[in-house]
Amino acid sequence: MNSPRKEKVNRVVLIGAGLVGSSYAFALINQAVIEELVIIDLDKEKAIGDAMDLNHGKAFSPSSTNTWYGDYNDCLDADIVCICAGANQKPGETRLDLVEKNMKIFKGIVDDVMKSGFDGIFLVATNPVDILTQATQVFSGLPKERVIGSGTTLDTARFRYLLSDYFNVATQNVHAYIIGEHGDTELPVWSNATIGGVPISKYIETKADYHDKDLDHIFENVRDAAYQIIQKKGATHYGIAMSLVRITKAILSNENSILTVSAHLNGEYGAEDVYAGVPTIVNRQGIREVLEMKLSAKEQQQFDHSISTLKATMNPALKQYL
Repeated sequence: MNSPRKEKVNRVVLIGAGLVGSSYAFALINQAVIEELVIIDLDKEKAIGDAMDLNHGKAFSPSSTNTWYGDYNDCLDADIVCICAGANQKPGETRLDLVEKNMKIFKGIVDDVMKSGFDGIFLVATNPVDILTQATQVFSGLPKERVIGSGTTLDTARFRYLLSDYFNVATQNVHAYIIGEHGDTELPVWSNATIGGVPISKYIETKADYHDKDLDHIFENVRDAAYQIIQKKGATHYGIAMSLVRITKAILSNENSILTVSAHLNGEYGAEDVYAGVPTIVNRQGIREVLEMKLSAKEQQQFDHSISTLKATMNPALKQYL
């Protein structure tokens, strides 16, 4: 049960306590990001058990987070509602295969959240994340800057990790982005990728041990990582959970950090009225600004294809709710 709120504190409501949601909750508490965590799930007993389990570990955590199983009324005072509910990607399925069943689920969830009087920020993790983020904005009517998807934050993290491993440098010193759909049409922005400020293309030229052809293989492993993990263990959840915590912290701490979240595009990169993963400044208001990198001609063509793919799947699915 929740305790009466005595002062304004940071509250996150998590909807969907499956593998991703419960991993997000665990990471939130271990990183001491928030003061209140509410868990909502159709499986009430499982969610209650999660809340009990997480509270029992507080003695070992730097966090004083008060966690409880709640309902949609708890969204009224929430700063962030994070949606992890929905059908999971199965072996052989693409993220876009999930769109119709998850959009129906989201319509009910978002309607219930908004009935509470919620006026915070939506953070969407469920796939296909770009399409469901746009659907959440449409269903909620909230300003576009206050509806955010996890986008390509995890893809970018995977990209930076694999590049750091290949070049044997710290991940923090690799600056490179994956943009577009969080899915099969995403693309690496090689033209803006650097190691310690040195363009990767130039860095390779000075090192006999590194080769351009290896870069294609690195990106393929980034793009296909989810398929590989799902085949091996059934689901991906730790990485995406940690990326959600990173976004949550950037919002609640008003960081003005640059993350490749799924943000609404209104002319940026030539895209209109669509959510996609792009470098974005994130703060307490949500999306402060979309950063528009200069893409190569090939990258722009790939990005256009990614956007077209998203719209071709999204528009028919969303049309029935308009």
